[in-house]
Order: sequence, then C-alpha cells, then structure tokens
Amino acid sequence: MAALKRNIPLELLISLYGKEQASQIYKRSQKLIESYRARIEARPVNLTERDAILIVYGDQVQSVEEKPLKTLNSFCKKYLQGVISGIHILPFYPWTSDDGFSVVDYRKVDSKLGNWNDVSALQSHFKLMFDGVINHISSQSEWFQKFLQDDPQYQNYFITVAGSPDLAPVVRPRALPLLTSFQTPSGEKKVWTTFSADQIDLNYKNPEVLLEILDLLLMYVERGATFIRLDAIAYLWKEIGTACIHLPQTHTVIQFLRAALNEVAPQALLITETNVPHVDNISYFGDGTNEAQLVYNFALPPLTLHTLHTGDATKLTNWAKTLTLPSEQTTFFNFLASHDGIGLNPARGILSNAEIDSLVEKTLAHGGLISYKNNPDGSQSPYEMNVNYFDALSNPNGDEALEIQIARFICAQALMLALVGVPGIYFHSLFGSRGWLAGIKQMEHNRAINREKCASVQLQKELSAENSLRAKVFNQYRQFLQIRKTQPAFHPHGRQNLLHFHKSTFALERVSRDGNSFVVCLHNVSSQKISFSTQYKSGIDLLSDQKIQLSTLALEAYQALWVKIN
Repeated sequence: MAALKRNIPLELLISLYGKEQASQIYKRSQKLIESYRARIEARPVNLTERDAILIVYGDQVQSVEEKPLKTLNSFCKKYLQGVISGIHILPFYPWTSDDGFSVVDYRKVDSKLGNWNDVSALQSHFKLMFDGVINHISSQSEWFQKFLQDDPQYQNYFITVAGSPDLAPVVRPRALPLLTSFQTPSGEKKVWTTFSADQIDLNYKNPEVLLEILDLLLMYVERGATFIRLDAIAYLWKEIGTACIHLPQTHTVIQFLRAALNEVAPQALLITETNVPHVDNISYFGDGTNEAQLVYNFALPPLTLHTLHTGDATKLTNWAKTLTLPSEQTTFFNFLASHDGIGLNPARGILSNAEIDSLVEKTLAHGGLISYKNNPDGSQSPYEMNVNYFDALSNPNGDEALEIQIARFICAQALMLALVGVPGIYFHSLFGSRGWLAGIKQMEHNRAINREKCASVQLQKELSAENSLRAKVFNQYRQFLQIRKTQPAFHPHGRQNLLHFHKSTFALERVSRDGNSFVVCLHNVSSQKISFSTQYKSGIDLLSDQKIQLSTLALEAYQALWVKIN
C-alpha cells in the first residue's frame, strides 16, 4: 500500500490548530511515525468471511492457579481456535471505575490480569482489538494528579470551565453532572467530566494531547493490536454553545489518526464506538477512505429485539435495506450484546416512541433495568436497557420451554451473523449466560447485570454437559460460525440483497465479492410455523448439508435456515 500524501495530515492539523502551530505539530508527528516504522511490520488489510470477534473482559474466565489473561488464553485456545478469528479484550489497563473505562495508565497492563507477555500470547492465535479510551482518563492518573498540582505541563490537558456559561445544549449520555469541582493550589477548578467525576475529559485543543494519543495508538499496534476501538469518540471535542457531540473537529482528529496510522501500519483498523442514532453513527465512515474502517452497528440490537418480540421483520428489513457502505474499505461491526446495555438512541427515528416504550416495558418485565439520560430541557429519557440479551428475548421467570428460548436466541444470533460486516460476539452470548442479578448489588451499577465473571472449572463443566444451557447455546452458535467462515458469500465487503417472502421472515441473499457465491439466509422471527414461496428452485442446506427444494418452503418457529444456491 502506497504511503499517503504528506500534505493530508498537515491540512488536517491546520484546520484544528492554525497554520503556525500546525507546522510544528506536523514535524513532530512525522518524527513520531518514523520512530515506529522500524518497529511495526506493515501488512495489508485482510478482513474475510473467517473474521468474527469475541468481546470479553480480561478476567472473564478465572482460575485460582494463574493470572486471568493466562486462563483466558488457554480457554480460548481450547474452545475457540478455528471458531472465531479475533478477541476484543475490554480495557486491560490499570483502572479505578467503570469496569476498566476509567484508565489510570494507558501503557500498562493491569497487574491483576497479567502482563504484556500474556497479551502477546493471545496474539499467537487470534487477532486482537484494544480499547483506545481516549475521550477521558481516570482522576487518579498521573496526568490528572499533576494537573491538580498545577504542573504547567498538564494544565491544558483537561478542560476547565470558568464562570457559568450556558451548558444546556450539551448532549448528556448519562444523568450525572457535566462539571466536577477539584481543589488545586491555584484555587477551585470546574473540570469537564462527561461520563463521571472519575472520568476526566481530555482537551484536544491542546496539540500535546493529540500527539500523546498518536504515540499511544502506535504503541498499541506495536503491541499487537489489529483493531483499535475508539471508545466514546463522538464526545471528543468540546465547544461551549454547541451540543459537544459529532463536532467537525472530532471527525478531523479521527482523520488525522487514520492518516498517521496508514503511513506506518495500514493493517491497523479503527472502529468507532458511537451509541447514537444511526445516521450519526455511520458518519464516522467519513468519505469511506479517511475515517473508521468499521463502525459499531448500534441500531441492530434494539431492532432485532423488537423484531423477535413482535414476530414481524418489516422494520428490521426496511432498515437493513439502507445499510450501504461508502467504499470497499469500510464495513459494519455487527453485534447484539456487549459489556454495556442495549442502547435505545440508535433506534429512535426507526422505531416509534410507542415501540421503544414497549421494549422498555418488556425489559423491566424480564428482570432488567433501565438507565436514563438528561435532556436539554431538564427531563430524562430512557437511554439504555440493562439486561442480558438472552433474558431480553425470553423472560427468565416465565414457564416457556427452554428449547423455544434457545431457538429464539439462536435465531437472533444467526440473523446478526448473516448481515454484511464483521460479527462481534459478547462472551455471555456465545456461552449461554443469563442475567447476573447479584452483580447489581455487588458492583452497584446497572450494567453489572451482564458482566458476570466465570470460574473456569465450572464453565468447562457446564460446557461438557451436553444438556446444559451453556452447551446447547455454544454448540449451535459454533455451528453457524463454522459454516459462515467457509462461505465467501459472507465476506465483510460482499453484497447483501434484502428479500420479502413473509412478514415473519427476515431474509437476505449474501453474495461474494466476485459474484460467484450465493447464500440465502432465512430466519423465522415468530413463534409460529410459516410457509411461503421463493423465486429459488433448490439449494444446499448448510446446516444439514442436504439438498432442499425452495420454491415452496416451511420454517418452524424461530428456525434459521442458510441455503447455498448453486
């Protein structure tokens, strides 16, 4: 891959800092890039249908004999080698709150988890995704502690607000104060804290911060990151008087980081985490060549949930028709569950207010919780449903047969796997977990419901018991993953055509990049057996490897059928 034209990053820097400052920042950034060039082996980008990413905490699987990263490595090699291609280790740095997303030191591995050698050991078998938690840093970090000591080097690393400006337009992701007061030798200072008093926003108006972060991301690539997840990136740049979200300067910073990484590590893929309405979310593709290569497909989890609750795939199908990509350098990161809850904002404008209210009511009925955000008018609205995805689909306190619950859950997962993009699979979804209600009391926050840590011995015992929930879910999920990686039609840069056969069927045709491989994916999202006709004559059922007739077809309740078309 040819190096980028050298004037592209300079132009970006000029737009952020003005011509005089930009020249010096540009020279320093190029010197930094050159220092990494000999340390990073440049490779071509190579996403294929074989790619699927596990989302997991570094201490998700625990053993008393060793550090958690070692345990995770041996567990993943045993169960997932050849099943998934990559692992997103959620923040494994020293931290103080938010389960890792309040980072004390970006450059260290939390000693409770292991060390950099343990991270490298995972890289021997899997591509790795690291978190770039670059919107904010822990209040206990060295950077902020030096700020509190009035160290001149760090005085502009953070955003202070004097007086009482009107901050009502600022979009708030959580129902917490925007500013937090801290005492310093020079007096009290009100500091910008978008997410919590322990998560101090960085000030990108200071170019020293941008250079620190560039150095950090290059170090992550050197340490083995193929994917870098830009956490909460939409809030990066602040301008009082604006919403302080999706600002042009934020996009410019991402473009600069992309251009810089491309010069030395074209294999490093940026993935933006923006839990916002769909049209804003996909803006982080930029023009298709200059921002994120992948964006989280945040509308998919609530829309899939709505679809399975109503037994009607119409809205999901109509939305999926809009999933166009700006270039072959970009694709979606598809997921249904993560360490966070199910965001509602991405569904607004696609689902009606009544349909969103119905999702909230169903979540509460299934033992989940709701997190709220503050609105500019002072009101609050539901922001996130905190519930395990299995429980979101099936009431854990109901009397429905477990086999039906599993079929519904696997139908949802198969639907996600069929869509164009790279699948992201949360640990608790792959291994059939249910909600961890005790965790809410133990950890004192709603998101704990989906963050249970597992004892390795017990987890493996359940996976070896073929009639256990974990074994049944994992074995069926694994089957779809293993089929998916054998079919070029599922290439993340391939095509998809949405099909209409029955309102209870989410159906699409996947086509390989060369146009020679076709798979039709059919998902009955209802609790009833349905029949319909298709334009296809016959094909090979990829789950049974048997030839089937397709002109008239019947699907059982929640059946997922993938058919290779000759």
